[in-house]
Amino acid sequence: MNLSTIRAPKKSTEKKKRVGRGMGSGMGKTSTRGHKGQWSRSGARLIRGFEGGQMPLHRRVPKRGFTNIFREEYDVVNLDRLATLDEVLKKAGVVNGRQPVKILGNGELKTAITVHAHKFSKTAQEKITKAGGKFEVLQ
Repeated sequence: MNLSTIRAPKKSTEKKKRVGRGMGSGMGKTSTRGHKGQWSRSGARLIRGFEGGQMPLHRRVPKRGFTNIFREEYDVVNLDRLATLDEVLKKAGVVNGRQPVKILGNGELKTAITVHAHKFSKTAQEKITKAGGKFEVLQ
């Protein structure tokens, strides 16, 4: 690649469409808006989700249940995953660090390790202590 082979990207040298500049431009009179109708008028805009007067989808679909705004979501880690990792969970990419971490008791733990997390299931607590390790609850 050298200076003689460099070319401008496609459409970068195209001129901007100038509408409403007389009949000779080919875009005079209606300025490419067509005749009458909503989009020919100035100030034409629609509400998001508007379907031309038809009952919009978000109103047609039945609503069920409710969303608990106080719900706490946890990054879940099982014991078998802990056993394979010898490093910090965030560095290993197991948890994202934005949500609290909960340790579940799926799998077996053979080595004694100290686990720091926000929550533990009862089976996880039993298996950690049985393996000779400790668990510490973070706040």
